Amino acid sequence: MISIRRIACTTALLTATAVAQGPMERPNIVEVAAKAGNFNTLIAAAKAAGLAGTLSGKGPFTVFAPTDAAFAKLGKDTIAELLKPENKEKLAGILTYHVVAGKVPAAKVVSMKSAKTVQGSALPIVVKDGKVTVAGANVVATDVMASNGVIHVIDAVVLPPEPNLVEVAANAGGFSTLLAAAKAAGLADTLANGGPFTIFAPTDEAFAKVGKDTISMLLKPENKKKLQAILKHHVVSGKVMSGTAVKLSEAPTLNGTKLPLKFDAKAKKLHVGAGTVVAADIEAKNGVIHVVDTVLLPK
Repeated sequence: MISIRRIACTTALLTATAVAQGPMERPNIVEVAAKAGNFNTLIAAAKAAGLAGTLSGKGPFTVFAPTDAAFAKLGKDTIAELLKPENKEKLAGILTYHVVAGKVPAAKVVSMKSAKTVQGSALPIVVKDGKVTVAGANVVATDVMASNGVIHVIDAVVLPPEPNLVEVAANAGGFSTLLAAAKAAGLADTLANGGPFTIFAPTDEAFAKVGKDTISMLLKPENKKKLQAILKHHVVSGKVMSGTAVKLSEAPTLNGTKLPLKFDAKAKKLHVGAGTVVAADIEAKNGVIHVVDTVLLPK
């Protein structure tokens, strides 16, 4: 078959615990990993991310499981940071990038170029010279069966691709009008691939205040330049996190205008022009988004 199937020692040791009680009593994925003894960091991370219960549930799941040695490559400080409660969402995103819905044995894996993960991103699969890698990590043991799925062992922790500003806005929901406007203005590609940028992003509710007729008018091809000017007035060059923004009185925009900034220390709110930041520091690969409750119009 393929060379990774011939790594019999590792696979056999893992599988032995999974089948020792017989097929009807086979342990679940978390139990199999725990009994194997070299997935302690993975199990601790799954618990910290609130995923241990899910991976112990019905499934089925396919887990590309990094060993303790694989996690060690990240460094103790990085692991400790990820295990903090405030990083629970980020940790969950990393772990679910290692999980595929359904039971996918090695025989099927080798025929795939990618697999959609529970995290939502595709996990690249490369088969070359009898070896299999997933997102650059080597598969070192396969087909470790559990009652609710299968484990394939990998030698590195794989990180999900970080989405760009447009993808983050699309995934977040609530920015349909902004995204439609960016496309109509011919700015979507720039915001997706350029940068870094800081976007003060109006929600759909913010655009609704402008009125349907005004929005329809702005989306017309003949008003492309006007729409560009409005949207660029919401974008600042560089990655300006909220900790820096609250110290500024203004920020130059891509439109060439100045965006007034004022921090209300008492209310702990950052006002941007006529709007207010209602959510901050939503990071993307090429910048950061601060959500505002009003469409900001250049003078």
